[in-house]
Amino acid sequence: MVMGALKQETDLVVIGAGPGGYVAALRAADLGLDVLLVEREKKLGGVCLREGCIPSKALINAVEVAGAAREAGDFGIQFGEMSIDPEKLRDWTGGVVESLTGGIGALLKNRGVEVLHGTARFDGPNSLSIEGGEVSGVSFKHAIVATGSRIHELPAAYDLPVWSSAEALKIPEVPESLLVVGGGYIGLEMGMIYAGLGSKVTLVEFFPELLQGADPDLVRVVVKKARERFENILTDSKVTKLEQDGDRFRAEIEKAGGKTETLETDRVLVAVGRRPNTDELDLAEAGLEIDEQGRIPTDEQCRTTQPHIFAIGDVAPGPMLAHKASREAKVAAEVIAGHDAAFDNRAIPAVVFTDPELAWAGLTEREAEEKGIPVKVGRFPLSALGRARTMGRSEGLAKVIADPESGRVLGVGMVGPQASELIAEGTLALEMGATLEDLMVTIHPHPTLSEALFEAAEAAAGAPTHLMKG
Repeated sequence: MVMGALKQETDLVVIGAGPGGYVAALRAADLGLDVLLVEREKKLGGVCLREGCIPSKALINAVEVAGAAREAGDFGIQFGEMSIDPEKLRDWTGGVVESLTGGIGALLKNRGVEVLHGTARFDGPNSLSIEGGEVSGVSFKHAIVATGSRIHELPAAYDLPVWSSAEALKIPEVPESLLVVGGGYIGLEMGMIYAGLGSKVTLVEFFPELLQGADPDLVRVVVKKARERFENILTDSKVTKLEQDGDRFRAEIEKAGGKTETLETDRVLVAVGRRPNTDELDLAEAGLEIDEQGRIPTDEQCRTTQPHIFAIGDVAPGPMLAHKASREAKVAAEVIAGHDAAFDNRAIPAVVFTDPELAWAGLTEREAEEKGIPVKVGRFPLSALGRARTMGRSEGLAKVIADPESGRVLGVGMVGPQASELIAEGTLALEMGATLEDLMVTIHPHPTLSEALFEAAEAAAGAPTHLMKG
């Protein structure tokens, strides 16, 4: 790079320092490329680290600890009166985020990646302009767009002090009542956090079911638990009007059949999805277009229609998941360095960090039905699993979906404690093209939750050990 110049030159410029961008920069640097990373925010790590995955999981863990303490009486263990200190909770969450952002900076420095803070826009196929940075622009041989996504806004909430998930994660207060708009994974996770902190939560979802992407039999377990903790869950409903009344809010909710009801609440949290950050990049200047969802079309090597420009993460097609972005990041960096690489993964695991956790990878039973794909399905309830019983957490199940002829595993799903950790084995099985027999003959330690997967495989194969036949 030409240091101190108004415009810098580099082999590769990466736009965005989230779990896609900074991983791409590290991998490319390891492969010998001269790398410049541009990030508009002062902190590295992207939305996932600053205001998404990491702070939400820190809060979820805190709420789970409190919940476990409350439920300990079932085991004959009594604690004194419990209290929650929001300020200490904020400090704890902030400390986790700060330590991780600092770690990313150290990794980039260690690899020789230069970080430039500023807002990048294309002003040609091989150049960027940088606003608010130390230099005016960058000339590059290759570029990776990894600018992530931002929160969708609810039209009815414009100009009102409603919370986004990012604001709610800062725990500005623990309201007596909270309306959560959106029944996807963000809405459910945030709703459970605040319910665990003591708020009376009402959740409104536009679609007839929560968590549209998962199989209904898995979702039902989560919804049952949520109904126990929430004040109310309204599906097939939408907020048609929202107004502020003093320190409170009044929401008009239209339910199935056109019937409306009015709800008064202390705070409103809007969690209705995310949109790609592609509209401020001046992509047309680089000869790039976006699709109807605002994403940049790419091939399996993460290339755009401009072969020297790549797109990864939330700005590229596919699920908006940090681990998908990180995998694409390595693929893009390796392709740019001349390696034979492609994003040809068979499965991208999805996890919802509710209580109980829900996770799946590969083909779902619902998808198989919709596409007319013949499958055989094995289910194993955690109520029949020794380890789950010892934990007092027997709600949930594991399921395995397989090809009826070859026995090859096509999908894995589970709902229950630590599903987020257990799904990795199912994902590995899918990547390796494992069969039911492979899972069945793999010795799983006893007693553990991991046994549920091979028990489900046995059920799919028609040879269950710990289930009644018939």
